[in-house]
Amino acid sequence: MTRQSTRYLSTARFLFKAGMAMGITLLFANVASAADGNPQMSGTELVMFMIRSLGWVFGPLLLAISVAMLALVVLLALDLRMSAAIPPGFVDEFTDTVNKRKFKEAFDMARNDPSFLGQVLTAGMSRLQYGLEDAREAAMNTLEGIKSDKEQKNNYTAVIATLGPMLGLVGTVYGMILAFSVLAKSGTQVNPTALADGIAHALVVTLFGVAISVPAIFFNAFYRNRITRVTMDVGHIADDLLTQMYHNSKKTPTSPTPSAGTTAPTAPTAPAGR
Repeated sequence: MTRQSTRYLSTARFLFKAGMAMGITLLFANVASAADGNPQMSGTELVMFMIRSLGWVFGPLLLAISVAMLALVVLLALDLRMSAAIPPGFVDEFTDTVNKRKFKEAFDMARNDPSFLGQVLTAGMSRLQYGLEDAREAAMNTLEGIKSDKEQKNNYTAVIATLGPMLGLVGTVYGMILAFSVLAKSGTQVNPTALADGIAHALVVTLFGVAISVPAIFFNAFYRNRITRVTMDVGHIADDLLTQMYHNSKKTPTSPTPSAGTTAPTAPTAPAGR
């Protein structure tokens, strides 16, 4: 197991333990509240009440943003896997092919590989005939294009992280307007149900907006660092492989040496004079 996978495993264990501790804490809090005789909604009733409080405008809007964030997180997780950027066994196979001076096979191997490393090597090898520096520049330009594409996708998580609290603020203001409109129309007799609906709408929309924003902020920072790490590793490996291929192409093939069991033929000697 690599050091990187070990770090991810320890992080997953920490998050699992934290979630279990939070769940146990909430469970005991509900039990204590029920023991005190405080009337509480069940979990299903609370969820349905929150969904109704969102309304027909903010509910579908926040749901669409949540689905978009989930899709971005899954897409970036698949794109930024180390196995998708640098396929296992590719470097060793490519190096062995280059050392055998099979440059056409090495180029086909890189061109047929859809990974980050395959795309960068293909761009660099296509310019290798014009010199090593030209090949490095073409490879780095391709790598910057890949990095820019992933950063553009990751920027949408930052947009979602900003939109969440803003939509929550709009919902809060709208809910308070509803609550104060009830107070303005009721006169001396206040309808507590209508008043509670406006306040609940304000609080629930704020809750869902912040709940969307928190994971979006985390994943934006996580994937920003991940993109930097993956592109740096791909750039270093691609530069090493291009350099190795360039120097191998400049070497002259060595002629086969005679085996130890055979002797080189000697020139015939002239017969001695009588």
